[in-house]
Amino acid sequence: MPKTIAIVEDEPSIRENYADALKRHGYQVLSYGNRESASLAFRKTLPDLVLLDIALEDEMDAGFDLCRELREQSSTLPIIFLTARDSDVDTVSGLRLGADDYLTKDVSLTHLTARISALFRRLEALKASGDAADKILQRADLELDLDRFTATWQQHPIDLTLTEFWIVHALAMRPGHVKNREQLMQDASIFVDDSTITSHIKRIRKKFESVDDHFESIDTVYGMGYRWKE
Repeated sequence: MPKTIAIVEDEPSIRENYADALKRHGYQVLSYGNRESASLAFRKTLPDLVLLDIALEDEMDAGFDLCRELREQSSTLPIIFLTARDSDVDTVSGLRLGADDYLTKDVSLTHLTARISALFRRLEALKASGDAADKILQRADLELDLDRFTATWQQHPIDLTLTEFWIVHALAMRPGHVKNREQLMQDASIFVDDSTITSHIKRIRKKFESVDDHFESIDTVYGMGYRWKE
């Protein structure tokens, strides 16, 4: 069954251009021109992935508000910001709100569809068949359920986004081994730059620290990358 992608973009020509490109790749597309119409639709049914602009009509941060709402509904729904705003502040803000990716509108359609495909590949990889026991990754106080996309720390649930889940999974698979950006991309089937990885790691740490003030299992190895330590 084709995946459904929702595009929230207030410029009709841009919205139609993205919609046509995604339809050619076999996706079903839902289009919304403002925050209100998108929010109403998402409360009824969530799509498989959302592309969000930040400024919508006269609301300068409408996309951020929508991202918050969507994360309250689902921690694993793939969300990509696709916007003309390219400042570091906006990028970090979008990722802190739980977006899986942040792209600017100068990105090629080929690159955009590749990033979308990568997010869907991660979902399929986590759902891949296997023994029930193989779907649980246990590392001391950490437990990852690859079937339900859930994480717990000291038996407390940690609400990780899909990207955050994959990063934790990639690190915890081999404790003590340093993962640089390229290795994290390969392991997690994602494309990320250095600032994006840094923002994701900071957000992940804060989530674990919210249930454990002494959380130190994600170690930064300066100049090299990150590792999971027990």
